[in-house]
Parts: sequence; structure tokens; C-alpha cells
Amino acid sequence: MSLVVYLAALVFGMSSVLLLRRPRTAVRNPLTLSTCMAIVLGALVFVCAAPATLSAVNGLTGIPNFGAPLTYGMLSAYSCAVLVLLINWRGGPRERVRRMVLRSIAAYGVLVVAIVVLFVLADADTERLTDLDTYYANTPFMREMILLYLVGHSAAMLVMCVVCVKWGREVTGLLRVGLRLILWGSLLDLLGFQLAKYTAVVARWSGHDLDFLSTTLAPPMASLAALVCSAGFVLPRLLPSAVAQWRGLGDYRRLGPLWSLVKSVSTAPKPPAAWWQLPQARLQWREVSIHDALLALAPYFDHRVRERVRDTALSAGRSPHEARLAAEAAMLADAARRAAAREEPPEPAGTYRLHATEVSGTGGLVELAQALGRPPAGAAPATAGPMTEPEEPHVA
Repeated sequence: MSLVVYLAALVFGMSSVLLLRRPRTAVRNPLTLSTCMAIVLGALVFVCAAPATLSAVNGLTGIPNFGAPLTYGMLSAYSCAVLVLLINWRGGPRERVRRMVLRSIAAYGVLVVAIVVLFVLADADTERLTDLDTYYANTPFMREMILLYLVGHSAAMLVMCVVCVKWGREVTGLLRVGLRLILWGSLLDLLGFQLAKYTAVVARWSGHDLDFLSTTLAPPMASLAALVCSAGFVLPRLLPSAVAQWRGLGDYRRLGPLWSLVKSVSTAPKPPAAWWQLPQARLQWREVSIHDALLALAPYFDHRVRERVRDTALSAGRSPHEARLAAEAAMLADAARRAAAREEPPEPAGTYRLHATEVSGTGGLVELAQALGRPPAGAAPATAGPMTEPEEPHVA
């Protein structure tokens, strides 16, 4: 069981690592910081709840069941963190957000203190690693402590459900998808983990034994609920960035032919050879280097080549934009050849701006790179040999 719980904690915690890939900027953003805090606390709840961790904590402190208030306090802190996250996510006037956050922290801070006090007052000398909730369900003070942490967690999940339903009607797109995932995770927590715990505890109060609900059913339901909630919190934040990185990788590859043509004349600093560099960072370096190379090749532009290819493309039925791209690609290829051969720049040298330098973003460079890969306008198809006149048929 401990291995399963630890794996859930690892998967849960990795989400915060993705969000904190830029720690300096993340800590200044209340939404990112509260998201990471909620996920980290959720992962710590799983770590603390594992039987191996409970046994180690009890052994280190010398206090039987000391891991119980530690786990319940951590769960209460997680409940508070998800409420704070929802408050920051919803936004509003800064003073109002700050006031609601402080109220949530104060309420759950009192709850954590009450859990510790009740544990100190209780008589719980028998160590229980998996069935403490039901074993001590009728023990004075322990009973109240167990009920208190369950009620505190239930309140947070109910608030999350209400907020997600109300807010989900007002938003669209990824935010709505994230809210639905959080709603499903909260319902799994309420109807899976918490209902199983409540049922098992109440069964003990009435003299029945339904401990399997608390020890067998509740833990996997809690893990599943937490992972679904984590996906809901992280998806709206990470998916746009992941899509942007994927598009950046595509543009980086599409610029390959253009970079191969001009890289020999680029004087831009070489990018650090780091395998962990994200596609957007690699694309930015390539864009800067290509623009630097285009400036270096500008004196070698032969406008006669450009005008000839443009006129040919227009005669072939291409649009003015396609003709311009084909002409600029041909002129650039000719300029790169001249520069590589160390020829003198053509005369007369005029000023001309490539389409790729007139538009913002990567689109212009990508179009130029794609134009380099197309056959020149009006090029004749390849033949097996020279054309010959058909022979006269031989008459016998």
C-alpha cells in the first residue's frame, strides 16, 4: 500500500515542478504560487499517510500514532490551500482576495490546532497504521479529532464543488475543462473517500464492522480524486504553454532549410548546447541568427535575379505574394552562393527589405524557408534526354 501511495504523491508533486520551471517569476505570481502550494501539500498528505511513513514518524518521535495528527493536520492544510487557490483563481479586488485568503488560513489554522490538542488529550497508546479512524472511533477525544478533520475536509470539497459549478457557467475553453476536472475530483473525494470514511466510523459507533471501507476503498479513491483535481488545476496553466512549445518545435524544424543556407555568414552568438532547452528558446536563437545572416547577405542581393524570377512566377500564374517569395528565395540563394565564393557584391547595390523582415513573428521566415524548397517558377520538368524530331516512317 505504501508504494501505491508514494507513487500517487510522486505524480501529484511532479505537477508543481512543471509549474515552478521558472521559480523567480512563479513566486511573484499568487496564482502560480498557490497552485504549487496546493499540489505540494496534496503530495505531502500522501507521503504522510503511507503506513511506512507513519511507522517511521512514530518510531522517531517515540509517540504511538504521532503520525495521525501530522497527517490530519497536513490534510487540513491541503484543504485550506485549495480554497486559497480557488480564491486567487477567481480573482477580484486585491483587498477582497486578501481578506478571504486570511480568513481561510485563520479558520484552518484553528482546525489544525484543535486536532493537535485533541490528540494530546486522547489516550491512544496502541499504534494503528491503517485502521486508526475506525479503531479509535469510540475513544474520547480521538473520536472528536477524527470527526473534526473529516468535517474540515468535507467543507473544503463542498465549497470547491459549488464554486466550480457556478464559475463553470461563466467561462469557456480550457478554464471550463479545468473546472469540470476539479468538480469531478471533488465529487470523487466526497462520494468515494469521505463517504467511505464516514460510513466506517458511524458503523463503529453503532457496533458494526465496516472497516474495509476505510482501509481498502477510501485510500485509492482519495488518490484518484487528488490526481483528477491536480489535472484540473494544472491543465489550464500548462496546456497553452505546451501547445506553444509544440508549435515552436514545428517552426524550428521548418526553418531548417533557410538556416542551412545562411548559417555560414551569421555572426550571432552561438546558443548554449543544452539538451534541456525548450523549443521556444531554440527557435528564438535560430530567428536571431537568421536575421543576423540576412543583414550580412544584404549587400550581395542581385535585384536582377529577383525581378527575373518574380516576372516568371507571375507569368506562370502565381499570386503576387507567392511570386515575391519565390523571387526573394532565388535572390537569397544567389547571395549565399556569392558570399560563400567571396565574390564582389553586384552593382548597383540598392536597398530592399525582404518580406520576412517586414512582418513580426516567425511566419515570414517560415514562408521564406518553404519557398527555398520549391522548384523555381517556370522551371522545365526534367527529361531523360534531348528532344529529337520524330523520324519519318520507313516505307519498304
